[in-house]
Amino acid sequence: MYKISNFSDNDDVKIIDKSGPFEVIEYQRDLSVMPEDAQLAFFCSQMNVRKRQLKCELSRGNVTIQSGAMQWMAGDVSVTTGIKGAGDFLSKTIRGKVTGESVIKPEYTGDGTLVLEPTYKHIILLDLDEWGNSIVLDDGLFLACESTLKQKAVRRKTFSSAFAGGEGFFNLGLKGSGVVCIESDCPREELVEITLEDDVVKIDGNLAIAWSGSLDFTVERAGKSLLGSAASGEGLVNVYRGTGKVLLAPVGNEAMKPQQVIEKEPVIVGDDDE
Repeated sequence: MYKISNFSDNDDVKIIDKSGPFEVIEYQRDLSVMPEDAQLAFFCSQMNVRKRQLKCELSRGNVTIQSGAMQWMAGDVSVTTGIKGAGDFLSKTIRGKVTGESVIKPEYTGDGTLVLEPTYKHIILLDLDEWGNSIVLDDGLFLACESTLKQKAVRRKTFSSAFAGGEGFFNLGLKGSGVVCIESDCPREELVEITLEDDVVKIDGNLAIAWSGSLDFTVERAGKSLLGSAASGEGLVNVYRGTGKVLLAPVGNEAMKPQQVIEKEPVIVGDDDE
């Protein structure tokens, strides 16, 4: 028997989302600051730059997390590598190499509580039942998922899709019934969700962070001809075609990174000597 106090029941902590075994908590203020950091912490809070953590209640289901993401756990919790034999290890090694994900994602079971490392990114919960039970993630977004989901490497159908589209040759795909947690640079309130029914969406740049596994992803010219593409000012665009959903960020990852400020010597302007 265990009891956790002053965590999710803290008045400085807010549960902003929950689904399956997962709860996303957000710290409303960063109280662990020194005086010299107080000004920065204040402006961060005003701009929604807050610490967030993923809490997993294993009594609601087993979870698989990104390697090294665990911060602490309490109660009856067991951890395994999730590898089922030599063949499974080889398959996961290959998948990890081609997708850039960790080779071994530990699986946690039991009826205790598991808490992941805090992050300043936005933790978003996606229920695969709402995605046709199949989803493909952009590189580096995976944080955790229910262990009922099957992971696989999804290969781009054409060389152009990987090379010209700004994507790798492979992405991490998940299939089944359950919830996956991703880390996004953009909050859920700013993500655009496009639902297609035998239709198409074209995106200029690597802005799609997740899409249904049922969609075909290709790279095509923005116009029907080279002249049309040149006239529109666009070159190649990422194209998602079929029936399914696309989760679209308003800006790319590079735009979310703080711009480097170049400090220059001050220029003193005064009256010319007579």
